[in-house]
This record gives sequence, C-alpha cells and structure tokens, in this order.
Amino acid sequence: MAGGSGTRLWPASSSRLPKQFLPITEIQNGENSSAKKISFFSMALERSLALGERVIVITGEQHIPHVIADAAKLSAAERKRVLVIGEPVAKNTAPAIACAAAYSLLSGKNRKMLVLTSDHIIKPLDVFKTDASIATSGIELPGNRLAVFGIPPTHPETGYGYIETANSKENFYNVAAFHEKPDLKTAKKYTSSKRFYWNSGMFAFNVDFIKEQFLSLAPDVYKHFEKLRQPAPEDYTISRGIKILMGLKDLKTAYNKTKSISFDYAIVEKCSKTIMIRANFEWIDIGNWEEYSKICGNTGSVVFNEAAETCFVDSDIPVALAGVKDLIVVIRSGKNGAPAVALITKKGETQKVRDIVNQIKNTGNKELL
Repeated sequence: MAGGSGTRLWPASSSRLPKQFLPITEIQNGENSSAKKISFFSMALERSLALGERVIVITGEQHIPHVIADAAKLSAAERKRVLVIGEPVAKNTAPAIACAAAYSLLSGKNRKMLVLTSDHIIKPLDVFKTDASIATSGIELPGNRLAVFGIPPTHPETGYGYIETANSKENFYNVAAFHEKPDLKTAKKYTSSKRFYWNSGMFAFNVDFIKEQFLSLAPDVYKHFEKLRQPAPEDYTISRGIKILMGLKDLKTAYNKTKSISFDYAIVEKCSKTIMIRANFEWIDIGNWEEYSKICGNTGSVVFNEAAETCFVDSDIPVALAGVKDLIVVIRSGKNGAPAVALITKKGETQKVRDIVNQIKNTGNKELL
C-alpha cells in the first residue's frame, strides 16, 4: 500500500510527495550513513520482492511517477514482477486491499497475500522473512485465519492503535480486542501489561478467505470490486519496464462507488478468525518530525547556527538559528510549483502537526497540503 499523504511529516510530506517517497539516510552508530539516500517506498519494494513472486503496488494515480522513478532502479527481472494499480480516488485501506484481492482472483487461483506498508523502516530482512513465513503458515490453521503483525511496544505510545492478546499457541496469539489510540495514562497501562502490542497495519491471508470476510462483514466495499473484468492488454501501459493498470473502466467505477473505510474498521476488528503474529523484526514508524530527526539526522540543509542547541532543520533554503533550543524547522520554498510553506515546532510537540494540517483543511487552504 503506497497511498496516503503522510500529514504527520508535513510540509515535506504532502499530497504531491507523500512520506513514503521522501528520501532518507538512516543514522548508524551515531552518525549519518554514507550510503546513498533511499526512500521508504524503495525499501518496502525491495523487502516485498524478497518475500513473494509478484508485488502489487496500490497507489494514487497522481503518485505513479514517484513509484516508477523508484521501481526503475530495480533489475529488469525484478521490474517484471511488479504491477502498479493506480487509484483514481483515495478511499482508505479497505478498498485498496479489496482491489488487490479481487484483481488477484481474476487469475482463478487462491493465493496467499501479504499486505505491507510502504512508509516504515523494517529490519533486518532475514528476521522479517522468517516472521512473514510464520504468518503465511498461520493463516492456514483450520478454518483459515486473518493474521496481523503485532509489534512489542518499547514505550507508552499514544499515536498507535493496540492489539490486546489472549492465550497463545506456538507463534500465534488469539486476539481479545483492538483498541484505538489511547491517552498517555492508558498507553502506560498497556505497555506494562505485556498483553498489548502495537498494531502494525500489516496482514496476511488467503485471498479466497478475505473475499468471504469482505462479503460477510463489508459487502458495500467489496461488491464493486467483485465486478472487475479481466483487463485487456490495452488496459495496461508500460513505463521503464513497469506494468501499470490505469485504463480499466471497471476500476474507476468501483472506486467511485465504494465507501471510504480502513481495513481495520471494515474487517480486522470484526473478523472472528483474526490471529496475531508477534514481530521479532525491528519496526520503526517515523510518525512525527522528532522521530524523523532521530533516525535521519542532518538532512543536508544549510544552517547558520549561533548559540542554538539541539535543533533540527530540513529546508531547501539556508536557515539561520540564534539563541534557540529544541526546535524543529521545516521549510519548503516553493520550488517545482509547490506553494512556499514553513513549519516551526518545539521538540516534544510534533504530534500537533496533524492538528495544524486539520486547521489548514478547515480554512480552505488545501493547496498548502
């Protein structure tokens, strides 16, 4: 899944260039890695190719050029394994997953499918591959299952949903309940319990099984995608060796008619056969600027610093700081036709960026997003 607009990292992440396509250089051993910068999406694509035969990328039509730019760096053999499906309109994660499942079933085969995010850091790859293998074995338990990857919490976090587990058997946990993003007091309670895990938003299932769950729990989402016909050759285009599905009229109709709802709300929280896989891999959701600054360090911005302490700057124009501390400064000067915009926030308050984005939407200045 490579949709969304990544509002928590606004203004660097926007509707034009969402978070998953931002270039990052991860800090290693306290210093910026000398490796070439790579986007979240590129890392996710390489990770996906290491797991399966075919990779379906669901993204907004306007973001396809970013997908192609990153995917073009793959080998010719890898590019042949990638299919990009452009969403004519964003409708959250349930329609995206319904689309991928319905398309997969056009082949007539009941495939195992992993639903993966494209804006997280996950490592090491060999551990992730092992956990993915465990998940795809768990979905074939008697009666079939929907598996969700649960992340052991490292600290009380109010920005994630939580999975409450019941009893476990081998590598699989029964799910007692899903919980919305909590307040700090509740998050501390969850973290100390040892029965609660962060919801990663990554899943595994058999495609036939998830179709049954959609038709039972969210038929108003899936019924439109069930009408998809087998695409004709002219419904596809090829760009830099990557196959793109955009010309299918049925796809546009399905997206226009389906409702906007998350996969968690539509299916996962209602499904009686959901199990959790405890993640052994390291999972980092860079959900705000403070976390981004810790992971990525110096972004290459030109900064003139006079008595400024522990500040982070991400700017495409030179910035001068004097006599301030614990600030995060993000500036986009309006290059490439985008509007000029600046964000200045205090460390520890970066979760409020989402509130700023909502203010911008409510005042009718959506061009800033």
